[in-house]
Amino acid sequence: MKKIMNKPEDYVTEMLEGIYKVHGKKLTFVDNDVHCLVSAEKKAGKVAVITGGGSGHLPLFLGYVGTGLLDGCAVGDVFQSPSAEQILAVTKEVDSGEGVLYLYGNYNGDIFSFDMAAEMAEFEEGISVETVIANDDVASNITSQSMTVDKEKRRGVAGIFFAYKCAGAAAQEGQTLQAVKRAAEKACRRTRTVGFALSPCVLPQVGVPGFEIKEGYMEIGMGIHGEKGLRVEKITTADILVEELMELLLAEKEDDWRDEVAILVNGLGATPLDELYIMVRHIYQILEKRGIFVSACYVGEYATSMEMSGASVSVCWVDEELKRWIDFPVNTPFCKQF
Repeated sequence: MKKIMNKPEDYVTEMLEGIYKVHGKKLTFVDNDVHCLVSAEKKAGKVAVITGGGSGHLPLFLGYVGTGLLDGCAVGDVFQSPSAEQILAVTKEVDSGEGVLYLYGNYNGDIFSFDMAAEMAEFEEGISVETVIANDDVASNITSQSMTVDKEKRRGVAGIFFAYKCAGAAAQEGQTLQAVKRAAEKACRRTRTVGFALSPCVLPQVGVPGFEIKEGYMEIGMGIHGEKGLRVEKITTADILVEELMELLLAEKEDDWRDEVAILVNGLGATPLDELYIMVRHIYQILEKRGIFVSACYVGEYATSMEMSGASVSVCWVDEELKRWIDFPVNTPFCKQF
């Protein structure tokens, strides 16, 4: 393990302390717990949107807190869920009387903590809470024998970016809690993601790689915590790789969705930006050949996995409403990427 850190058990706390030092005008914390991160620019009279999850994925999750996006984030340790008490502390701080939307990825630990926090918020604090769970990873929850899939049980990965954008914009517009929930659900329903890994990552508390990929090979469909993918195959050219990914994504298009998409090409932590743009080049070629128009494209690191080498591609099939929300201006410490 080669990491810039002190004690492994202080990794997340010291990372957060650094973020507050740099971005203290925009971000702060509550309940005397640096893991309970909220926007320092609270806006009264709007629905609040919060998220949460394990660390090790910057800028996911906390990097999306700011004007036009999210109002708070409960930060867990590396690849671990935050507690219900931390989520509740964030909820109480960001609520302005219009209700709170919980928007997070489809992982059992997160579901357990957020569900418990929602119960406490509603019954103990009188705060109205709604929940939307992102499940955009097309490579997850596939039964190998029949290749069938329960889409509701898919993992949430980088595509949650589009749900954040849409829910945050709807909330900033002053829409109701139910309307903000609908915006997030619509974005989730129309978003698909698939990724690949070239190398593993190392958790600070463990000190050794969490899995192994043989030299010269890659894993298609691997999750952002090292969850098993669809298959392991030899590393091939960028164009062939992109064609594999896009075939999986475009097969998910529903008949009533028009041929217009927003794209997210996301590096997993150790992939040069140069290589992401090589991928983007062929993604555009494939979409143009199929008559699919790209209304927006984001390239960079949006949901990483420590120092894992690899990338993911997310496609959101848009209409005019989704385009308006995705284009909505935002202001966060990481806004240069959004």
